[in-house]
Amino acid sequence: MCEANVYFRHKDEEELIMNSVQIMEPDGEGVWRLTDLFGDQKTVKGHIKEMNLVNHRILFERS
Repeated sequence: MCEANVYFRHKDEEELIMNSVQIMEPDGEGVWRLTDLFGDQKTVKGHIKEMNLVNHRILFERS
């Protein structure tokens, strides 16, 4: 499967935003729409800090 977990980084801590994200689409300046395996969606505002697709992990920082 090709899902990733998405996190926000706050200083040295990470907060899980969403599990099993399959689709990540831009939705404006610095805004991303995430869609998971079940079709649930969340919108996040920030910039991508790191994408590690081998470990199924995407890390955002707030803009």
